[in-house]
Formats: sequence, structure tokens, C-alpha cells
Amino acid sequence: MTTELLEIQPQELRIIFELKKQSSCSIRLVNKSDHHVAFKVKTTSSSKYCVRPNTGVIKPDLTCDLIVTMQAQKEAPPDLICSDKFLIQSTIVPDGATEDYIMSTTFVKDDGKHIEEKRLKVILVSPPHSPILSPMNMISRMRPYNTATESNDDMVQNNSSHTKEVLEAMKNEQSINRKHIEELRLRNDVEEIKSKLREFESILKQDNPRTNQNARTREAGFQLLFVAVVALVSVYLGYLLHS
Repeated sequence: MTTELLEIQPQELRIIFELKKQSSCSIRLVNKSDHHVAFKVKTTSSSKYCVRPNTGVIKPDLTCDLIVTMQAQKEAPPDLICSDKFLIQSTIVPDGATEDYIMSTTFVKDDGKHIEEKRLKVILVSPPHSPILSPMNMISRMRPYNTATESNDDMVQNNSSHTKEVLEAMKNEQSINRKHIEELRLRNDVEEIKSKLREFESILKQDNPRTNQNARTREAGFQLLFVAVVALVSVYLGYLLHS
């Protein structure tokens, strides 16, 4: 059988990617045959995507719209390159069949049954108006120009404005990274002084001073170390409040 059962629109899934946010896109299935056609959607990353509906029966010359939702992701893939794929299987079922007719054996290739399979790849794209670089060619996104109405000077000005946005975004990212490094350093310093303070306190508890002078010396050292810890913690809190 060479007749196409389902027409799939679009031929690839373009999903807007934003960290820690769900994102959805739609797929339209069009029954191009004169028969009832059952379909089933599979993916290589079932825990990452949700498809509704993922099975169903489409009557002749009718359509079915699917919603593909990508769950919120904590990390972005390198260069937004995604290897996830979807497989849409379809086959002819008896007239009048409904979704209840679909079983695990419906899409098994046996006894000469025709199972049509089409694969769709996933393409992750940056949000609209985002200064983030495009995933496929690493070219900054720029709004389209109408060459019939915009002059070369306008195009240069728009390019310059967009370049400034990209540079500003890069500076902000670098600033955030520097703040994060400084925060880690302060935390490490606080933890190190806390550790020394606990060691010093343990020595004071175990050692019985022979003279009052030694006791006063140890007590003064303990107080000085405690003041240092309080000062460093205050600096750390001040940094967090002003960052």
C-alpha cells in the first residue's frame, strides 16, 4: 500500500525552550484516506514529554490536533541541540471503530498488516525577542527587515541595537557568575573559621589550665576568634542583601 494514511503538520517539532518552564507545541494529523485510521504517538524520552491524546481514531477527511508538552528542564542542552524524536504510527481499522478498539497488538506488524510510521525530530528554539543565540547556526536572532521600506541606515542601526542587547546580556551573565563565585568563597571562609572555632573550643574543654594567666589567654583567644566569625558572617549577609 502506497497511499498515505495521515498527513502530519508540521514535519518537525519546534519547541520554545526556557529553563524551569513547561513549553508546548501542536501537531495536526489529517486523515487522507477513505478509511478510519488509528494512530499512536511514541517518543524516545517518555519521561520528558506529555502527548495528549497519544492514541485515537480519525475518520476519513477529518483531523486530530495533538498537544506535545515538554516538562520543565533544570539544564539546557549544549547549544540547544536536542536528539529527542517522536514516532507516529497509523493503521487502518474497521469503520465505526473508536479509541476503545485500540489494543497493544493494533500496531504490531504481522500477517501483512500495513503500519505507517513517520518520525519527527525535536528542535529547541530560543524565546521570541530573546538575545540568546540561535541553536542551529549560532547567529543572533534579529527581527526581519522589509527591504522595500527600510533603508540601509535603518538596518545598520537595528543591527547595532541588537548587538548592544547581546553584549549587555553577556555582561549580565558574567556579573552573575562573578557574584556566584564570590558567594562561594565567602561561604567557604565562614565554614573554615567555624571549623577552627570548634577545634579551639574543644581544646579549651579538654585542657585544664594551670594558671589563671593561661586561662585568661585562652579565653581572650576564644573571644577574638568568635568576633572574627561574627564579622565575617556580617560581611556575608551584607553581600547577599546588596547583590
